Amino acid sequence: MKMVTNAIDFGYGNGKSSLAPVIQEEATGCGIAASAVLAGISYADSKLLANNLGIQASDKSLWSETTSVRGLLAALNISISPDESAFESWEHLPKKALLAIKWRQINYQPFWHWVVFVRQDKTSMVLDSKRSLKNNVRTDFGRIKPKWFIEVY
Repeated sequence: MKMVTNAIDFGYGNGKSSLAPVIQEEATGCGIAASAVLAGISYADSKLLANNLGIQASDKSLWSETTSVRGLLAALNISISPDESAFESWEHLPKKALLAIKWRQINYQPFWHWVVFVRQDKTSMVLDSKRSLKNNVRTDFGRIKPKWFIEVY
């Protein structure tokens, strides 16, 4: 699998972690892109693995349930919390998290957009895969309205 270039380095413990935004190639591929960010791989590699697991970007469960993203992250050996936690404030988020933003209900079914939150020291940012953004590294926290998050270990 290819590593993503233009990574942002964050030190965690004794090791280093590099994270870079990954642009989703399909309108519904945010879960695949967020997984790629956390694994440090390309969208194409993340999508290939997802497809091999039976996960398709066009499947609404990718952005209306957590099962598909959890399965993809497990296949990528990325440890996450078994539970979702309600968003309280940016200050209360862990160092790394998957955020559910743009949360809404359509015919009683929830939908959201997956993004990755990351913090080191006093620097925090959201890596957003949406293609139309001018900058996919976001710090405009007042405009981002998370509903809940999953901690990434």
